[in-house]
Amino acid sequence: MRILFLLFILLTGKVLMAQTGVIKGRVTGNNEPLSYASVNVKGTGRGASTNTKGYFEIKNIPPGTYGLTITSIGFEAETISITINTDVAAIHNINLKEKPSKLNEVVVTGVSRATQLRSNPVPITVMGKKEIEQHVNNNIIDAIIKGVPGVSAVTTGPNISKPFIRGLGYNRVLTLYDGIRQEGQQWGDEHGIEIDQYGIGRAEVVKGPASLTYGSDALAGVINLIPYIPNGEDGKLNGDFITDYHTNNGMAGTSLGLSYKQNNWKYAFRATAKTAHDYQNKVDGFVYNTGFREFNLSGIARVDKKWGYAQIGATLYDNRQEIPDGSRDSLTRQFTKQIAEAGQDDIKNRPIVSPDELRSYRIAPLHQRIQHYRVYTTNSFKAGEGSVSASLGIQQSVRREYNHPTVPEQAGLYVVLNTINYDVRYNLPAIAGVETTVGVNGIYQTNRSKAATDFPIPDYNLFDAGGFIFAKKSFGKVDISGGLRYDNRHISWNNFYVGTDTQTGFGRQAHLPDTAGAGLQFPSFRHTYQGVSGSVGLTYNLSDRLLLKANIARGYRAPNITEIGSNGLDPGAHIVYLGNRSFNPEFSLQQDIGFIAYLPDMDIVAEIFNNNINNYIYQARVNDAEGNPVVIVPGNSTYQYQQSKARLYGAELTLNLHPRSIKWLALDNSVAWVTGINKNPQLIAQYGNDAKYLPFIPPLHIRSALKVSLPGNYGVFTKLNTRLEADSYADQNHFYALDNTETFTKGYTLFNAGLGFTIKPARAKTAFYEFFVQADNLFDTAYQANLNRLKYFEYFKSSPSGHTGIYNMGRNLSFKVIVHF
Repeated sequence: MRILFLLFILLTGKVLMAQTGVIKGRVTGNNEPLSYASVNVKGTGRGASTNTKGYFEIKNIPPGTYGLTITSIGFEAETISITINTDVAAIHNINLKEKPSKLNEVVVTGVSRATQLRSNPVPITVMGKKEIEQHVNNNIIDAIIKGVPGVSAVTTGPNISKPFIRGLGYNRVLTLYDGIRQEGQQWGDEHGIEIDQYGIGRAEVVKGPASLTYGSDALAGVINLIPYIPNGEDGKLNGDFITDYHTNNGMAGTSLGLSYKQNNWKYAFRATAKTAHDYQNKVDGFVYNTGFREFNLSGIARVDKKWGYAQIGATLYDNRQEIPDGSRDSLTRQFTKQIAEAGQDDIKNRPIVSPDELRSYRIAPLHQRIQHYRVYTTNSFKAGEGSVSASLGIQQSVRREYNHPTVPEQAGLYVVLNTINYDVRYNLPAIAGVETTVGVNGIYQTNRSKAATDFPIPDYNLFDAGGFIFAKKSFGKVDISGGLRYDNRHISWNNFYVGTDTQTGFGRQAHLPDTAGAGLQFPSFRHTYQGVSGSVGLTYNLSDRLLLKANIARGYRAPNITEIGSNGLDPGAHIVYLGNRSFNPEFSLQQDIGFIAYLPDMDIVAEIFNNNINNYIYQARVNDAEGNPVVIVPGNSTYQYQQSKARLYGAELTLNLHPRSIKWLALDNSVAWVTGINKNPQLIAQYGNDAKYLPFIPPLHIRSALKVSLPGNYGVFTKLNTRLEADSYADQNHFYALDNTETFTKGYTLFNAGLGFTIKPARAKTAFYEFFVQADNLFDTAYQANLNRLKYFEYFKSSPSGHTGIYNMGRNLSFKVIVHF
């Protein structure tokens, strides 16, 4: 009997194992093979991605009738019914229809729940992975600038770009990583966004106040950087290897990404390393202390179930970034370096930097180190006809600036910023067609100085909480959405004493009761900032391809720590900042009107905006009564924060031509313009046009790109594409000139060119190679960007060459190879 029972079990097992089927097929779009299209069997958690020739295969499907859903970016999703039999392959060839426009694309940024782009009245622009990869850059923000009109950046060398949206930046622009707000002292000039540029699969940019969903710090807009999670076959390890090289600064980048999928689980991992020496241009030669070395690690695990999904992720960022100061020999204009401490440093007689040092990948003693760690989880649970979304993030930002040449291991600035992010929202069931979301989110934050010698800001505690309600409804051709939010932010710090270390002569923090000989640099402070924000807007669907949008929003931003609390030298910025603890929150009222037309032969997007801000905070250089710069720390400028009313207005226009009769040709054009007016009547009356405009306003920007994409295969070559770009910036003569805070910036035009293609080896099943070659500033134009901080790094009032300050990067050839396996 036991033998018969065992034999029954074995036979039953074999029968059960045999009772699965296979789905094979090919996906095409406009009768051309579609690679990376997603094919999923509903209700099973099984799916696959098509290869470069459009083929897919899904194994181990139990017998039955299912819905097979096929999706691909730029095409209409399609679901077909299939019947699976045992040991029989169900073969299906699917030809997807091209979407009439990008308007049906789903976005998650700046809205309460995933929403089609067409129904959202707030201006949102999306960049996909392919578009990001085609722009070979030193960082992810520079790639976004090339793809999104109205976005610019304040830069300090090639690896430091702080995003600005429509003339507003720093912590008025909220940067998100996978929906979690990035907290890394984003109010400063001297470091970039702590995110791996190679690991981003999608960028969503909100242009305009998004305070309703995110609270304070989203006054200008939001940039949500969403990591790339490949969707490969079950049980198979997939990945890519990226290598990237730039000729101008020798930037070499390598990145390895791995992904694995099993049943309902997805896993992704990426490791990246980048290094560069000083960049160069034909005016300055090599610009001393602009090299960097950066490392990134990231990992994500996600499970999708009938009840919703859960995802956990972690990132590690470590960047050693050199600190330029612009000191030179007065006659030869060669760069010099600091070798003595501030009190003994003779700036005019520093030694000249050797050619070997300018080309060395070794990080100079004067540098900063930024470390950023993040662990987070995002979750969504079905709750009847509604759903609950919850996210929690823990971040630590460690920032050290080494500015002591005689004791290079001693950090001048050493601060540790710890942040907890939280967000909970309930998506109510639709009632009479109204979709409503209520939620609460915010941060808890502490900042602590460690063994430093300079203390530009105090140690502080911050707690931020805000609740909101958001609703949307469609009335035929009209989509209406809007809501209200209330925010409360409490910030405090205790008395902060700074004295002198008798052994080293450097500054040091003193603690009670041992404060003898120390000064009270930051008196204690406690304050609560409150604000109400809201928005209402509508979209009128003239047709499937034509839309009119209008939105009005009230934004809110509490003053940041440097604006209210700074009182000391920031070594990396070479600026002594002076804050004002009496500042009030900023409140903006912005109106947006947009027209969108995705026509068969062209795309037209026209947006105009007007933004009035109360209590606008900006920084201005401080001069004495005789008009000379105030110097508190030798070799460093002094800036005082100011507050007044302001107005910003402008427009963006995009016109992309893609004639159907010449499918391989496209001409993309964009124009972005913004003007910032300082509405401080006392300053205007006293100083006239010198104080009329706001600082850090980008000039008129016109961009055109001619693209050629050849369909079909040419032996092992496929997806051949090339482009020629003209990037033009007008003169910026509308600048904040009071006390020489800013100066006139001459306009310029840069020409760029790019070439890309894919190689698919004949014998390779899934592996293929992507190649990108790019030439930026093709004619080696010498220029200074209006938002380049290095433009003002100058120690002399005049120069023998007639050029003052530091110029931007010259011609740069870059080569990138992506190996997919």
